[in-house]
This record gives sequence, structure tokens and C-alpha cells, in this order.
Amino acid sequence: MRSVMWVLLAVVALGVGVASASEIRGALEREREYRGASACAAAPVEASGCVWEQQFTVRRAAMNRGERSESPVAELVLPSGKPWEVTFRRTEPVMSGMQPGEKVVGVIWHGQVVEVRDSERRRQQTSDGPVGWPEDRLGGALACVSFGLAALVGGLWPLFARGEPRHATAAKMVRWHGVALGGTATLTLWAQAANDWPLWALPAIWGPLALLLLTSMTAFTLGALRGDLDHDAPAPPEPQPQPS
Repeated sequence: MRSVMWVLLAVVALGVGVASASEIRGALEREREYRGASACAAAPVEASGCVWEQQFTVRRAAMNRGERSESPVAELVLPSGKPWEVTFRRTEPVMSGMQPGEKVVGVIWHGQVVEVRDSERRRQQTSDGPVGWPEDRLGGALACVSFGLAALVGGLWPLFARGEPRHATAAKMVRWHGVALGGTATLTLWAQAANDWPLWALPAIWGPLALLLLTSMTAFTLGALRGDLDHDAPAPPEPQPQPS
């Protein structure tokens, strides 16, 4: 049953990873389009590919830190009084400092507020902003595919080697190293986002770490097959002396 659960997790992770990988090219093209967009000559009446900077007043800002399913959200108001609700992927660096009545500048592109700037010229992408999506897609692909492949191998292995304790231990080594591979990719993505590193920093940092983890996985797996990890298994109960 445990192996089946790992296989199911692997299938889901691989599906998410493949979907993320397929979106990287589109995300790159959208980001390039945004960075190369020209400024609008006047406030666009309808969605346009040019960029327009519009002043807003903050009505409210909800961090939603205690609600995992809710994104940080701010309600911005145009000079005309029309409200505009904007969501963010995270709270830093602008969202966390928003106060009611504060003036901010929203960058409008294709009919959406894609970026918000405060009075100190700090800027933050909204959930609709194209900047940073290629890195998120690549990081998600690295994390999900690496974990999914290891979990799939580690989940199927015991099903084809039933009754072989050493093979079961080797499969466990593969599975948990897969967790480490996925976790390392996620931590690398967080570091990249926090430091605003370029896209190539993700594979450049995660690659050597993944190689070390794969080397460790190979060593532990071979050790398990040789019986070097047999002492980790519970010892069989000693026979009790029969009363005379």
C-alpha cells in the first residue's frame, strides 16, 4: 500500500512538472513582450499592449498570512473613485508596507495592473505580472520532475521485488533522496526570488547540489543492496527458553 501511494504521488508530481516545463517558453515570450513594450501616448480605453502608469490610492491591504488558500490582496482606487482589486504572489517588498490612503503607481498592461510602485520607487509584480514567471515555471519543473522520477522508481521497485528486504531498503533510499532533490529545487527557487537572480541561476545552483544528492543516492542504494544497511532493520526476536 505504501508503494502504491508513492507511485500515485510520483504520477501527480510528474504531471505538474511536465505542465510547468511546457509553460516556460510562453512565460519567457510574455516577459520579453512586457519588457519591450512602449509607453502609451494616452490612457488606454481598452486592453492594449502598451504600458501605462496610473496613480491609485490604497483603500485596503490584506496580507492573508494566516490563510494558505488566500493570496495577499489590495484594493486600489482610481481618481474617478472606481475600485481595482489587485492580488500578489507574496507580500514583499511593496505589499507589506501599503497603508490606507497611501498613493501608489500601478503599471497597466493588456488591461491588467501588472506592477505596483510605492513612493520610495520600490516595485513589485502582481499575480498578473509576467516578470518572474519563467523562473517559477522552471523551478517547479525541476522540483516536481526530480521528485517524481525518484518516487516512481522507489515506489515501483518493491512491487517487483516482493519479499526482498534489501531491495525494499534500497527503494526507500531512492524515494527519500527524491524528496531531497525536490526540496533542494524549491529552496533554490526561493533564494532566486529573494535575491532577484537571473533565470540561469536556478540550474547553475541546483545542478551541482542535485549531482551530490544523486551520488549519495547511488552510494546508499548500493550499500542497501550489499547489506550494509541491514543493521538498521529490527533484529528478529530471540527464542525464549522452554521451561523444563
